[in-house]
Amino acid sequence: MTPFHLAFPIRNIEETRRFYGEVLGCPMGRFTENWIDFDLFGHQMSGHVRADAGTGAATGTVDGHSVPIPHFGAVLEMKDWKELAARLEAAEGIDWIMKPTLRFEGEPGEQATLFLRDPSGNALEFKGFADLGQVFAS
Repeated sequence: MTPFHLAFPIRNIEETRRFYGEVLGCPMGRFTENWIDFDLFGHQMSGHVRADAGTGAATGTVDGHSVPIPHFGAVLEMKDWKELAARLEAAEGIDWIMKPTLRFEGEPGEQATLFLRDPSGNALEFKGFADLGQVFAS
């Protein structure tokens, strides 16, 4: 797998560093006063300070739940997902959209998922699979 790169808007370098670095546990890369890079489970994420960060999100419906569009995150092995979910549930001040849950139980593509917002209002989803070969199962 090769990593993808995503540039996303943020309000503040320090609150972004704390959330992605300390809460999510992402190693920090390069940064300036206007942008900051993180390793999000092997992918390069670049937060860029923008005055309009956190505005304009719409929603869609997934399994009867309203979820923000756009959103981003990572697909994880179940062990890693459970560790992340436990760390987030223990953290204070998490802006939950959907707390950890299991979807498609007993069906192809069974997955755990959680949704939250970062301090800039960006929506993130993290999925966990017991079998990564089921990511695209239908």
